[in-house]
Amino acid sequence: MKTVFHLNYRNENCIKHNIVSEQKPLHIKIFVKDNYLVVQNDLQKKEVLQDRRGVGLQNIVSRYGILTQRNVLIEETANVFAVHLPILTKQIALMDATLNYTENTAYYRAKKRVEELKGFYGNLISYCTIIPILIFINLRYSPEFQWFWFSAAGWGFGVLMHAFKVFGYGTNWEERKIKEILDKEKATKNWK
Repeated sequence: MKTVFHLNYRNENCIKHNIVSEQKPLHIKIFVKDNYLVVQNDLQKKEVLQDRRGVGLQNIVSRYGILTQRNVLIEETANVFAVHLPILTKQIALMDATLNYTENTAYYRAKKRVEELKGFYGNLISYCTIIPILIFINLRYSPEFQWFWFSAAGWGFGVLMHAFKVFGYGTNWEERKIKEILDKEKATKNWK
C-alpha cells in the first residue's frame, strides 16, 4: 500500500536547493516503500548553493547510524531527488530518558556522588571542630548561660539531615521512582 502526500512550497531544504516559482512549482512527495519513509522532490537545482550541499544529509545519515544498522539511501536522477529513511521497527530507547546507562552519565553520577560525600564529611568535620571550640568559649567566659546548646542542636540537626540525603534517606526515593517509571514505559512501548 502506497500513501502519497503532495506538498507545495513547504520543505525548507528543498526550497533552499531548488528553484521554486509559480511557473515552476516544486512538488514534494512523502510515502512509504519497502520499509523506508521516502521524501522525494522534483530536481530543479539552484547552482548558487552547491558548496554547502550534503551537510544536512550527512547529519541525517549520522543520526540514523546511531539508531539502526540500516542505511539511509539517497537517490538522485535528472528529474528527482529522494531520501529513503529506514522505518524504525524496534523499540528505541529515548536518548534523554535512558542516559543513566551510558558511561559518561555513570562517570557524572559517580563524580556527583563523590562531591556529595566530600560535602557531608566537610560539614561533619567542621561540626566536630567548631562545636567544641564554642563549648570552650561559652564555659570559659559565660558559664552561667549555656548558649552552645543552640548552636550544637541546630547545626547537629543540619548534619543529620545532610547525612539522610547523602546516604539515601532523602531524595534517593525520587531517583528510584523515576527509574521505576522509565523501566515500566520501556517495557510497554515499542516502535511499530
